Amino acid sequence: MLTLGFDLTILNVALPTMAGDLGATTGEQQWMADAYVVVFAALMLPAGLIGDRFGRRRMLIAGLTLFLAGSLVGALAGDVNWVVAARAFMGVGGALVTPLALSVLPSLFGPDERTKAVGIISAASALGLPLGPIIGGWLLNHFWWGSVFLVNVPMAAIGIAACVFLLPETSDPASPKVDVLSAALTAAGLGALVYAIIEAPDRGWGDALVLAMFGAAVVLLATLVLRERQAAHPMLDMTLLAHRGFLFNTLAATLVMFVLSGLLFLLPPYLQAVLGHDALGTGVRLLPMMGGLLVAARAGQPVVARFGPRAVVSMGLVVLAFAALLGSRTTVDSGYGFTALWLSIAGVGFGFSVVPAMDGALAALPRDRAGSGSGLLMTLRQVGAAIGIALLGSLLAGVFRDRLDVTGLPTRAADTAGDSVVAAHLIGDKLGSAHLVASANSAYVHGMGVTLLVCGVTALVAALLAAAFLPSGAPERPADGDAPDVVSPVADARQ
Repeated sequence: MLTLGFDLTILNVALPTMAGDLGATTGEQQWMADAYVVVFAALMLPAGLIGDRFGRRRMLIAGLTLFLAGSLVGALAGDVNWVVAARAFMGVGGALVTPLALSVLPSLFGPDERTKAVGIISAASALGLPLGPIIGGWLLNHFWWGSVFLVNVPMAAIGIAACVFLLPETSDPASPKVDVLSAALTAAGLGALVYAIIEAPDRGWGDALVLAMFGAAVVLLATLVLRERQAAHPMLDMTLLAHRGFLFNTLAATLVMFVLSGLLFLLPPYLQAVLGHDALGTGVRLLPMMGGLLVAARAGQPVVARFGPRAVVSMGLVVLAFAALLGSRTTVDSGYGFTALWLSIAGVGFGFSVVPAMDGALAALPRDRAGSGSGLLMTLRQVGAAIGIALLGSLLAGVFRDRLDVTGLPTRAADTAGDSVVAAHLIGDKLGSAHLVASANSAYVHGMGVTLLVCGVTALVAALLAAAFLPSGAPERPADGDAPDVVSPVADARQ
């Protein structure tokens, strides 16, 4: 879980370096980040069922092996397509490991030890997020970009050895069968949606392929919803959304992940290309957001007890909106001090909104629906992250390309410079054009401001929805027997 935790953030710091070495466009960088998240979101529910039916230990080993293999492919990749394929492989592995690492705990520990075990796993996941940028930055300063993949190999190997020698096999043959068609519809629908959003800035929103992909996504996901509503044992139990507390808390948590993933995608190029920090310096400079997030997540429980979840979730989203709107005022001359200020505020907003929202969503469910509810909640949260990277990254890419001044450049150089701020810097340095570098910095900061404005408005809308529709009181917790199902995603949320 520590490895999966820092793998969520380690690549963001490496993306500017990889863009320079591989010649990756902004869209290709989005795919490198999103391939993992899309596959992870699409396969997490069927992966949990596969483990229940065919053995959790066996599937954990399989997941870690796939994660290890994907990391090796990524480290040795020579072009963008191989990196995207490696990230997808790692997504399959992560989808297997995440639910099963938590579901084996009841068979290993009694009720008196289980809470401590979940706390350790939660701490490992939470620790991984701030560690990712720092470890990634240090590796990039000393080795090539493939080292951010290679670092996973010994960690996964240790996990495999521990599973082989220390973990007893457990399974639940009575668990529902894996619906292969539903899993395929989920993966294909999300893939088509993300593809359309990422490719639209390059091809145009009216392009035939982009429109076809949007249409395919609507058809595939609508078919999935209809199929799941008619299934006796659905993989995605849509009837859970009839619970108001679950629906609006889930919506709030999903929108928070939408904003968070977008921020983590757009900040590293700003810190590296515009402000001129190295990879390690970039990783360290992301810590204010992580620090604010962890402090608020830990302090959230007493505040929720005092003021109630609706007030705290709404307040957290307003703080997040304020941070994003403040960040949208960034200029080329603002410097890091201003960035650190709004990043810290954003971290506090994240912490005070996402943890109570996740907790409230699961607490609103009937006892016998805690398992399926946690699966649906975690899946929607990952979908929010994938769409956040795709949509906000595409918005940034479009604004950057429109604002960049490539007057007088050869056609090929102008096209390459418009791919990303890193590419524009490389072309500017190669041609000795200080004007192009300055224009790239100005265009990127303007694009970042527009993107943060969208993030702020999104958070504000989510705050209004939370204030209007979330239940005012805290619903009763499910019984202790359901605790593992309930606490797992909440602990996961404290990332």
